[in-house]
Amino acid sequence: MRELIRSNDPVFLSWLVAVLAGEGIDAVVLDAHTSILEGSIGAIPRRVMVVREDFARARRLLEDAGELPPE
Repeated sequence: MRELIRSNDPVFLSWLVAVLAGEGIDAVVLDAHTSILEGSIGAIPRRVMVVREDFARARRLLEDAGELPPE
């Protein structure tokens, strides 16, 4: 798996996972439960991971949506 993006924004993460799923890309959000340990202040960004084979396509989707600067 490869990290696609990090974010503290739960709405953005939900949107992103839904967009990726709509394109047939499975995504896993890591560190989602870390907020319990940190007191739910959102200081630790959550990581969105995708399989390496889907990474380029997932990144293009984010770029096309204006959520990532081009590489």
